Amino acid sequence: MLKKTLRVLVCGALLACAGIAGAAETTAKNPVVLMQTNMGAIKLELFAREAPLSVQNFLDYATDGFYEGTIFHRVIPKFMIQGGGFTADMKQKKTKAPVKNEADNGLKNLRGTIAMARTMIVDSATAQFFINVVDNGFLDHRDKTTKGYGYAVFGKVIEGMDVADKIATVRTGVRMRFPDTPLVPVVIESIKVIE
Repeated sequence: MLKKTLRVLVCGALLACAGIAGAAETTAKNPVVLMQTNMGAIKLELFAREAPLSVQNFLDYATDGFYEGTIFHRVIPKFMIQGGGFTADMKQKKTKAPVKNEADNGLKNLRGTIAMARTMIVDSATAQFFINVVDNGFLDHRDKTTKGYGYAVFGKVIEGMDVADKIATVRTGVRMRFPDTPLVPVVIESIKVIE
């Protein structure tokens, strides 16, 4: 009787483990995109579970070809590189409606993460994003106030951080009233979903 009970328990445990393993295999992987710039490629993993609205928003712009020909228009060494909203002649592109700020998702603005750029209005992010080139904890979510809400991280660089670092060191100045703008445009040639 004891052997039969043990056999049933072992078989049950094996089936349960197989079920868990099968479930893990069917779990959706995070999307991966390749950002091609005129200074090199940056591969990004997007955190669809933690920031579903921001990721879908970014993917919608990417698959529409919106980012092709936009630039990194704000580059600050030892801080971040921001792009996705202006053309090389500093014309702002027309965007869709803003996305809800997901900065309270627990992700931090660490070196190599990508986050939604926005105005002082909490839920104002549209197409623009930035890549942190250092840890920027002061941009993290602290509370629900306008000042403390933070900037929503929605992915990270998995290859090409050297390219982001190189972009962060280009010569900048004021172009058409915009400070910290590269004097030679850093162009986003494409952003394609590859996984």
